[in-house]
Amino acid sequence: MDAIDRKILTVLQENANIPIADLARAVGLSSTPCWKRVQKLEKSGVITGRVALVDPQKIGLGLTVFVSIETDDHSQAWLARFAAAVSAMPEVMDFYRMAGDVDYLLRVVVADTAAYDGFYQRLIAAAPLKKVTSRFAMERIKTASAYRIPEPAEPR
Repeated sequence: MDAIDRKILTVLQENANIPIADLARAVGLSSTPCWKRVQKLEKSGVITGRVALVDPQKIGLGLTVFVSIETDDHSQAWLARFAAAVSAMPEVMDFYRMAGDVDYLLRVVVADTAAYDGFYQRLIAAAPLKKVTSRFAMERIKTASAYRIPEPAEPR
């Protein structure tokens, strides 16, 4: 990936709907080579999709909950069952296996505390858990979907 590819990714992360001619102009290419680079980035899996970003408050999803989970069972069979159940829950926006004192961390977005309680009941029924801790977000101060594209490592 060269400097032009990094520029393409930076621009597309800000506006995935930008016309190819405008994108090409922004990165210093003509349209056809720019379009071919975008196709190559998609085919190689660097660009994994294009989405519309939605404000959760405006669609009635006003509560974000960070859920930390501890388990005594670390078997592959348990993880497969748990991961399948949690991944199927549409309220779960992010799902991570962690290092440290917490085994898993979820970011859950729901309408309100009643909706969270319903989610919580389904979560604890999905697999045996040792401890579930819920932290309710009071205010979203920053959210981002665009990654800073790093420069290539300097040769030694």
